Amino acid sequence: TGRRARGGADARRAARTSTTVKQAGFIRRTIKPYEPFSDDQLEMIEHNAETVLQETGIDFYEDEEAVRMWKDAGADVKANAADPKRFRVRFPRGLVRSLIKTAPREYVQHARNPANSVTIGGNNTVFAPVYGPPFIRNLDEGRRYATIEDFRNFVKLAYLTPWLHHSGGTVCEPVDVPVNKRHLDMVAAHLRYSDKGFMGSVTHPSRAADSIEMARIVFGAEFVDQHCVILGNVNVNSPLVWDATMTGALKAYAAANQAPVVVPFILGGAMGPVTNAGAVAQAHAETLVGVALGQLVRPGSPVIYGNFLSSMALRSGSPTFGTPEPALGSLVVGQLARRAGLPLRCSGAFTSSKIPDGQAMTESAVSMQAALLCGANYILHSAGWLEGGLTMGYEKFVMDLDLCGAAHTYLDGFHLDDDQFALDGFHEVGPGKHFFGAQHTLRHYETAFYEPALADNNSYEQWRDAGESSTE
Repeated sequence: TGRRARGGADARRAARTSTTVKQAGFIRRTIKPYEPFSDDQLEMIEHNAETVLQETGIDFYEDEEAVRMWKDAGADVKANAADPKRFRVRFPRGLVRSLIKTAPREYVQHARNPANSVTIGGNNTVFAPVYGPPFIRNLDEGRRYATIEDFRNFVKLAYLTPWLHHSGGTVCEPVDVPVNKRHLDMVAAHLRYSDKGFMGSVTHPSRAADSIEMARIVFGAEFVDQHCVILGNVNVNSPLVWDATMTGALKAYAAANQAPVVVPFILGGAMGPVTNAGAVAQAHAETLVGVALGQLVRPGSPVIYGNFLSSMALRSGSPTFGTPEPALGSLVVGQLARRAGLPLRCSGAFTSSKIPDGQAMTESAVSMQAALLCGANYILHSAGWLEGGLTMGYEKFVMDLDLCGAAHTYLDGFHLDDDQFALDGFHEVGPGKHFFGAQHTLRHYETAFYEPALADNNSYEQWRDAGESSTE
């Protein structure tokens, strides 16, 4: 990674490596989300999403309890003659939208350290690291399977940086720990090495229950029953299937008054249409059904409306990330989530690149910018994503933190008080002179501009004499 010239860079480096790290806190954005579609256009998407739910429906697999709940709520349920464990559920228009009205628009996820609690929803944005990769990559070893030591390393890194507000969940998959106990080690690492909010397991309903029980041990059962302290990331088996692993985990979190993050997984051309309108309508339908199921379990329980849109390289069948079509789709999904009255999760620094190179950062910037502009409240995969989510990169993690830091400044906008208009500076400097030594500049020089940790802004000669280092 690049190094800055000595002096100010040394001071910043000392601050970053000190034992006390000042957290920036979650973002309270002052700039409005970008909204490309009119109300009439959004109503068209909502209408077509409900058409999919009414005419095609969604299959529920191996979860008869969920099927009974839907039948009791007024949905049309048909058994599958070829597979008795599968049921097709069709939803009358308006049913799902009526059920989600009990979900809160905004709530606090309490952290072990109250100073690191985050408010999810409203104008707030929370950054969390990558979720789920079975591999890690670093300069010394290249690509290899992740271990529990890697997991702990990334929990510690997420804790130390001021730019991530959340510890995340499966920051990498520790394959050296048996599957039947892996979730216990992961949740224990979040609780031991961080005091930020975290996510629990969803790979089996019993593991979701274990995660919640561990949270009860730390926070107290009564507190957990009344407050959100843990999230669970549950995925639709797109297209249009909810299986018992995910519905079981979703129900466990909702019953305990904890927040499932309900996320379709749509790669255009594979798990959904290649067209944005169709993919967004499908995503909206799948997500609202999951949200509604949680509200059937426990009305008023917290939830997050999730979004995961990406595309396929149709000539090869490979998934692509950081491309413009899903980025545009995310902007519209943000509008739909706000119309539904639900907090929104979007995904952050996506890339298909295998290494932290120019492609990685170009695609990550496109994807992250869409998440910021769409008004996402919880941005998963904010740091570390490589290889379509298969790899968590140590160096990529640090590079992405610079992007997250910049986002704090970007979403804060700028302010219009007298000091910000710098009238005293104009009086002091006058025409034709510079502001470099003005009192207004001196008052603000340490905080006026965001300074990334890795970027080199020195002259060519300074950069050359420092060794011509780069971030790649």
